[in-house]
Amino acid sequence: MHISIPMRMNYLLIVAMTLVLASSSCERENGHGREKGKTLAERAEAEYLEPIRPGNEGDNPWWNGYAPRFLYAPVLKFNEVSGAVSYRATITVTPAEGEEQSLTLDSDVPEVSLVPVWGKMIPGKVRMTVMGIGKDGQPSGLSGVKSFVRDVPFKGGYPGPARSYAEAAMMAAKYAHSLPAIQSWKNSTEPDMSLVFNSYPCKIIGSTISMECLIAKLDPSLKNEALAIARNAAAFLISQSRPAGDPLAFFPPTYYGDKVTASRPENVGRTMMMEAVTAADAFLDLYEASGELQYRIRALGIAETYRKLQAADGSYPIKVDFSTGEPYTDGKALLTPLMLLWQRLDRDYGYTNFREALAMAERWMDSVPVKTFDWTGQFEDVTVAVAPYSNLTNCTAAPYASWILHRETVSREERIIARDIIRLCEDQFVHWDEYIAAKWNICPPCVFEQFHYQTPVDNSSCVVANAWLDWYLVTGDDLAYAKAKALIDNITVVQDPGTGSIPTTWDEYPSRERNAPWINCLLNSVQTLLRMDKLSSFNNQ
Repeated sequence: MHISIPMRMNYLLIVAMTLVLASSSCERENGHGREKGKTLAERAEAEYLEPIRPGNEGDNPWWNGYAPRFLYAPVLKFNEVSGAVSYRATITVTPAEGEEQSLTLDSDVPEVSLVPVWGKMIPGKVRMTVMGIGKDGQPSGLSGVKSFVRDVPFKGGYPGPARSYAEAAMMAAKYAHSLPAIQSWKNSTEPDMSLVFNSYPCKIIGSTISMECLIAKLDPSLKNEALAIARNAAAFLISQSRPAGDPLAFFPPTYYGDKVTASRPENVGRTMMMEAVTAADAFLDLYEASGELQYRIRALGIAETYRKLQAADGSYPIKVDFSTGEPYTDGKALLTPLMLLWQRLDRDYGYTNFREALAMAERWMDSVPVKTFDWTGQFEDVTVAVAPYSNLTNCTAAPYASWILHRETVSREERIIARDIIRLCEDQFVHWDEYIAAKWNICPPCVFEQFHYQTPVDNSSCVVANAWLDWYLVTGDDLAYAKAKALIDNITVVQDPGTGSIPTTWDEYPSRERNAPWINCLLNSVQTLLRMDKLSSFNNQ
């Protein structure tokens, strides 16, 4: 197949049409997203023909240069070739089974939209070679090569839940509670390092506190035991925290001990700026469960330190020295967790003194990552000193889409922004079928975590599913609900029916051999299952 298009004109048309389609999509979704005569799969296929934020110098950035796969038709940028008057893209698609497919596209600039052929391309590994074409019609130089996967689209018809959402949530919570390393907190204020991820105190021990507070609420028979665990875990976090008067006053550390990545030179003596939020939320959870004021005061101390450290533009560094607060890299933290903490303190406790800081943080998010579309991974176990766009993740993107959709009023422009972010998460990370480039069984539908960790993680399924649920609640789009449900249902499928364990990474399913879960991921699975239980009960009324 050969298609020739004037790419400069086509590119501008794509930008305009993307805005029109997004706007018309909002209108369709306000009517519960049902297009007469079309199945959910057919609607998904039509949406996959809409490029996500096609690059435009001086406007939208070229965000997809490192992208390993696509569900939505991409627009790709290649290099200019001296003397070229046009460009020719030769595309070879190699499916998992069957014959190769060959396609060509001509354009007048080295920016190639795959919209004209996307609906005809079979899923498979793609190699795309772009050559400059001289005045004589012959190749005059290599413009670039891009390899990626044209992935399998959403088709619907996925297995339903293996058990009720409420039952699955309770099983998983009790599994976490029963872990020896969690039970050890009953009689100790030191972590059991057989759970190696206790090397990340803010994230894992903070999440342990929140999980135990949730268990105390869900099962009154376990309340006393759960609160004893939570109090001792909180005592450890407090003992490790920076003292009052320090630059990072009241912050517990990101790293502890020498297991996993805590002993890497880039981590020793440093902390991830946003991770103390998890501890602050845990202290608030423990205050609400126990009524003990010290935990509320501790959370306030952390929140106030954040307020004092905020830069004039509303931003924060990603990683800093734990003693001095000096930045480790030039990278900026993505602020949704902190914004949610400040919002919680205002909404639930009446602390209005964080409003200005929250507004500054929100303005920074809207003016930087929303504009640049660089949703960089900010994980304590992966280096944060990376090139822009080289390690995108849904874990920073999807929660901000949810934040936008939770605003008191959501404008048309804000819907388009949220929709773009959610589509990015699906485009780069959601797998509706076995991934042709994977080396193991990934148990689809699932969500890979980040470019630097191409592995399905339960937490990623949760954050993307929750963003889709938020979109559904704002717009009534039943396709979004179906996608969210498919991901959440599969959490119950991978869950061990005997122990209640939900694997953090699904590349091990169905062996479920890993016995050291990330407690923060498991907590999000429990919370998401409980949310889906309430929402599905409401929808069935």
